[in-house]
Amino acid sequence: MGRAQALAEMALKLEAFKFSPQAPFTWASGYRMPVYNDNRLLLSRPEARRLVAEGFAELLQERGIACEVVLGVATSGIPHAATLADLLGKPLAYVRDKPKDHGLRNRIEGVAAESGLDGRHCVVIEDLISTGGSSAKAVEAVREAGGKASHCLAIFSYGFPEGREAFSSLKPPCQLHTLLEFPLLLETARAKGALSHEQGAALDAWGKDPWGWGAAQGFPKMEKEKR
Repeated sequence: MGRAQALAEMALKLEAFKFSPQAPFTWASGYRMPVYNDNRLLLSRPEARRLVAEGFAELLQERGIACEVVLGVATSGIPHAATLADLLGKPLAYVRDKPKDHGLRNRIEGVAAESGLDGRHCVVIEDLISTGGSSAKAVEAVREAGGKASHCLAIFSYGFPEGREAFSSLKPPCQLHTLLEFPLLLETARAKGALSHEQGAALDAWGKDPWGWGAAQGFPKMEKEKR
């Protein structure tokens, strides 16, 4: 069994993916979507954590990616970055979504003063890529701190063009590598009987127009509450 297939089966077993076309989930963007991914559930089993860490390590080796420091994107990327850093015997740090408003006001945490990131090959770890905006900003933060960040590794990607564009539009571009993408996840869910015929048809339609699917089904985008 291939790495991606094993991860798809593990994620479905742990219910890290939930499907609900009839009562869609509201994503952080406000869009109503028929699928939701919670990779935090992979933390509950040692074999799942190991599968992710070994998958990342194999990606680095297969693609000849230099790695001197592993950085997790807060918060969900941190534990998987930690297991990878332990496996590789590399330093670990993490990237906040914004600098702290007190103390040292750090954006990047865990970087020892005597080493730093300056000129070192850094690999950024994320759990999920949708539009890729926050992950691309994390790459920029690592670069601003002096690190060489040319690669981001993620557990799962929905495969949206916006996600790839977020990384390719960086200057210089950053390459995105994922262990599992939505088409294989959907294929595996069908094979395992995790989807009804109606759910499968709805997810196929969603995959063709994810941003317009909700409104077309009578589930318009939810506007964020202003504070």
